[in-house]
Amino acid sequence: TRFTLGGYASRLAFISTRTHWNCFPIIRRRVCRKPHGLCSSTAATVQREDDSFLKWFLLLIPVTAFGLGTWQVQRRKWKLKLIQDLWDRTNAEPIPLPLDPLELKELEYRRVTVRGYFDHSKELYIVPRTPVDPQREAREAGRLISTGESGANVITPFYCTDLGITILVNRGFVPRKKMKPETRSKGQITEEIDLTGIVRLTETRKPFVPQNNTEKNRWHYRDLEAMAQVTEAEPIFIDADLRSTVPGGPIGGQTRVTLRNEHMQYIITWYGLCGATSFMWFQKFVQKIPF
Repeated sequence: TRFTLGGYASRLAFISTRTHWNCFPIIRRRVCRKPHGLCSSTAATVQREDDSFLKWFLLLIPVTAFGLGTWQVQRRKWKLKLIQDLWDRTNAEPIPLPLDPLELKELEYRRVTVRGYFDHSKELYIVPRTPVDPQREAREAGRLISTGESGANVITPFYCTDLGITILVNRGFVPRKKMKPETRSKGQITEEIDLTGIVRLTETRKPFVPQNNTEKNRWHYRDLEAMAQVTEAEPIFIDADLRSTVPGGPIGGQTRVTLRNEHMQYIITWYGLCGATSFMWFQKFVQKIPF
């Protein structure tokens, strides 16, 4: 009996000890695997957050492109209206030149008529200039450099006998070799004439445009106050029309009314970019097609 009880006790002790030690790997595995699972879950969450951020961030590209394309549509409408307004002004019936400065500010590009004679002794020269050719300018609308012949626009004081004042008239273009008055004496008319021209306002100097040199009589932009002071005329300026041209004189009609209108190109570019990036975004984040 003792042997039996002792053996039984020994077996219980052995089984208990074995069971006890066998539990440790299970516990160990459970304890060690829990942090690993937690790390995997956290990494997956971070990955999903990164994908979500990338998804909505990349969506900004087609949305922004669509907005810019729509903005260019509105800009094109505005430009077409401006071009039409300029055409209407320059082709309207001429009116007598008003003397009210406030009224003149509203009449830029409007055709007016005056009567009087030129004072050729006080000519001014705006340089460098190329002759206005509407067809050529339409072809070169997007170019930075013109291919026309270089020369100057001749600005001559004009005494208006019907108004009793002297104004400034852009008689037109002359090539560089004809800038000196003695080289075109045939075109220096002295009699009283009727003249039709287009009202122009003063200009501000644009970037990279040189300063006007009054001492050398070289003007690079239309500064009416300075021109009026030099010639003792009123700060009123008109561009003589093409019909004012006389043999041997400057070529009239030097008013540039051609405006660049490249908005359709921008519309196609932005909407095309919107369509392409929208398709790529749809494939990547909706259809889950890997790139």
